[in-house]
Amino acid sequence: MFNQRFAVEFDRRTVGIAVRVPGGFMFYASDNRFEEMDGRLFRRARAIERELKKVDQKKWKHNRRERLSFAV
Repeated sequence: MFNQRFAVEFDRRTVGIAVRVPGGFMFYASDNRFEEMDGRLFRRARAIERELKKVDQKKWKHNRRERLSFAV
């Protein structure tokens, strides 16, 4: 088996790489927003995409709450 690896993009920016390993894809983050995903194994490449969206939404909501609290 040869190594398969590819850049992972989110919101038109490269946020990491995915490397094919036995059992799926290992994700390595290059963007601090997604460091909680760094080193995680995903069964399918699509699962990486779904998790990127979840993490982004979670961080967006958290940051929005912080901005709103300062605005009061």
